[in-house]
Amino acid sequence: MELFDSHCHLDLPQFDADRNAVLARMAQVGVTRAMVVAVDLEHLDQLQALSDAHPGFGFSLGLHPNHEVDKEPDAASLLALARQYPTISAIGETGLDYFRHQVEPALQQQRLRAHLAAADALNLPVIIHMREADADTLRILRQERPASGVMHCFSSDWAAAEAALDLGLHISFSGNVTFKRNDELRQVATKVPLERLLIETDSPYLAPMPLRGKRNEPSFVRHVAEAIASARGMAVAELAEVTTSNAIRLFGGKI
Repeated sequence: MELFDSHCHLDLPQFDADRNAVLARMAQVGVTRAMVVAVDLEHLDQLQALSDAHPGFGFSLGLHPNHEVDKEPDAASLLALARQYPTISAIGETGLDYFRHQVEPALQQQRLRAHLAAADALNLPVIIHMREADADTLRILRQERPASGVMHCFSSDWAAAEAALDLGLHISFSGNVTFKRNDELRQVATKVPLERLLIETDSPYLAPMPLRGKRNEPSFVRHVAEAIASARGMAVAELAEVTTSNAIRLFGGKI
């Protein structure tokens, strides 16, 4: 069984002490592919090094909506940076996050539009972060109409998922879909068409049950697959095959 962690942050300092062991555990449970996702514009060399060193890994270029509060990248600057990293597989993560509010909403929206324009110019999928900002995120996505992309670590309701699906986007679920109180989110996961479904860890964050509270890592994506497969009444191996195929297709076969 082959699993694809479609969103993780293996470059972050939380993995500095044991990154090789984390990578070994991935291989042991069949997590053969991963998208290592940028949260800032300062550490792209590390992302590229991880991708280059591990077949089946891809990386993205982007700025998390609540990181680097003083940065105002426009599409031109993102495109110039992308020319330095021609093997990127996606733009992001980008989006809107009104939960922590470290970056003002107006600037978050400006940065989201810049990322969407860059993704369009490069013909790359966009990785969207949406937290307590459904209305504004979906409004901007409807206006900009990205050609492809994924709503990562989805945590909203079916109406928001349906709106994203109507735009042609994929929906990715993380460890929060395993939490006992998240019956509604599991129901959303049963409604997403199989061909648009992805799984992820968002590691080192959001470790799934029964490992909640620990540092998350890509090998734990199997728990996400098991929770969704159980909710959908299908075999884990089948869900793994479908979501791996979906992720390979979304990221253009570059991984």
